[in-house]
Amino acid sequence: MQRRNFLKNAAGVTVAAAVLPLSCKSADGVIEKGIEVGVEGASNNGGEDQWHQLGTGQKVPHPVRKKIEEFDVVVIGAGMAGIPAAVASARNGAKTVLVNDRPVLGGNASSEIRVTVNGVNRLSTGLAERETGIVEELLLENRLYNAQESYPMWDHVVYDYVTREPNLTVMVNTSAMDAEMDGDKIISARCWQSTTETEFIFKADVFIDCSGDGLMAAKAGALYRTGREGKVEFNEKYAPDEADGWQMGASILMQGRDYGRPMPYTPPSFMIPYNGDNTKHRKINNFIDGYWWVELGSDFDIIDVQDVNRHKLMGYAHGVWNYIKNSGKFPESENFAIDWIGSFPGRRESRRFIGDHVLSEKDLTEHRHFDDAIGYGGWSLDEHNPGGIEDLSNEPSFFHQKFKTVYQVPFRSLYSKNISNLMFAGRNASLTHIALSSTRIQGTCALMGQAVGTAATICVKKGITPREVAKNHIKELQEQLMRDDVYIPKVKANDPKDLAKKASHIFGSSTQSGNANNLINGISRDIDGEINHWQSDGLNAQLQMEWDTPIKISRIEIKCDTNLHKNITMRKQPLSEWLKKSHIDTVPPELMKNLDVEVRVGGTWKKVGEKTNNIARLIKFNFDQEKITALRINLKETYGHPNAKLFEVRCYES
Repeated sequence: MQRRNFLKNAAGVTVAAAVLPLSCKSADGVIEKGIEVGVEGASNNGGEDQWHQLGTGQKVPHPVRKKIEEFDVVVIGAGMAGIPAAVASARNGAKTVLVNDRPVLGGNASSEIRVTVNGVNRLSTGLAERETGIVEELLLENRLYNAQESYPMWDHVVYDYVTREPNLTVMVNTSAMDAEMDGDKIISARCWQSTTETEFIFKADVFIDCSGDGLMAAKAGALYRTGREGKVEFNEKYAPDEADGWQMGASILMQGRDYGRPMPYTPPSFMIPYNGDNTKHRKINNFIDGYWWVELGSDFDIIDVQDVNRHKLMGYAHGVWNYIKNSGKFPESENFAIDWIGSFPGRRESRRFIGDHVLSEKDLTEHRHFDDAIGYGGWSLDEHNPGGIEDLSNEPSFFHQKFKTVYQVPFRSLYSKNISNLMFAGRNASLTHIALSSTRIQGTCALMGQAVGTAATICVKKGITPREVAKNHIKELQEQLMRDDVYIPKVKANDPKDLAKKASHIFGSSTQSGNANNLINGISRDIDGEINHWQSDGLNAQLQMEWDTPIKISRIEIKCDTNLHKNITMRKQPLSEWLKKSHIDTVPPELMKNLDVEVRVGGTWKKVGEKTNNIARLIKFNFDQEKITALRINLKETYGHPNAKLFEVRCYES
């Protein structure tokens, strides 16, 4: 094999030889060990590049590090889809590894790229319909532990959240490069960790590709498509007349800062001039948030041109800043300078894998019902101009349509049509280009991720495929997701193991709104004008449940209020008066902070659990099993709201 060769893999992706592991498969399939490839001036020496090991005084061969490890579930990609997938898989009992090719977790939301974790931020009603479950747990913790809204600190909040899961192994700086197959089944993922020069072979029963571009899934042979479908194929109003290769682009963001003194700016040599006088479509509203429309797409292979576009995007970003600082059009920018600017573009679209259902425009706009629904979306149909900043004659984004309420996302769009043990979540799911313009938003991707991670554990426990989950076990998947605080539109939770539903009486010490019986109605939020809560009148309130026949319980699970109609994601600048109507920049005041739980055993009340400084909407109490006739929840303190509001109470024997 020649040095500097560029290898073409089975998915049609060109890979520079210099990044391949030292034990690698060449283009002709021959295994070559111990060869340092693609490095100028490196000695070959028959495959033994001698290292002088000063500790031993010996010359030793260049180490060829290779590890083979077995898991139940392998998750590729640690963005806002991959993290919930891995955490859900681990929490539900599957030994899981999360593989990420970057040094930080979070994908587009990380400090490397800094895309706001949007979800159903604003329906046409003006209200948000925030995602719950794992993504909300992350955002709530960030509000408490990162009040300064620092993106590098957010990286560490995410890292702490993920690495403390006891059943989850996290691998950073590790790229999934290939898949070993047995027929239509993935046997292992072949990965390369650049920091340790180690090849990892991860074997598992189930594989989940949440990497966005989906190299591992593509190498496995999973069917996928790129570009835009024509109108006729899915009867899509907003699709082009004919199919083409256009894909939404990647963006580089920046953040400005007011330094309180004049800050001159000299652009770098790679700056590409930008003249905002020639367009009315790209507004410069402030100097802090950056400009998402510094974007470039592709009409063929957006992965192939990623690095070319990266260089150009950096040039365009500086061109925009040069226009702000040196055109004379923005004298108010005099004291501003770039505080941070990205070097790694955040991508919106590339491969979309094919599942048993391809989610399309009318599935969303007509709010079609799916028996296998696992989550929801509601961001507008927001198709970015594929030409990006190089097409100034058109708007940077075409907001085709907003939604009045949320739509369902089906499970059949989250597993491969032709690879039996492969699932995916996020922007690489089974979607048309137009559907992707809404579902690509990170909050929606997170719900997909939690769904496939939960489904993976069902596959592992029962020894079945994702398709079998869809056909025969979808109710089990839905019930577990709703128990774990995922809302599924038009689906009511009805877990037969939930003993709270057998309560004879439910009442509160006081009531300002709602009804205590709502806590077992199977809907854990107020939505579409329907009230599904009980709210006390004041604090130091109590909620009590009674059973005519004694029951045995050891777990109590409570869903409280976090004001799901407002957003809690980080903003890059202080909230304006207008944004305060739709955003919260603190821990939600409605969240329960301090509470405890008592049970009545043989006529005597006994405390079995207490939470102080709670930071979760789903509050769990586990204790030694007791035979009880009643339970009492003592609601002591919120983070600032005068009343306590609950949406659900569940009780389990084990």
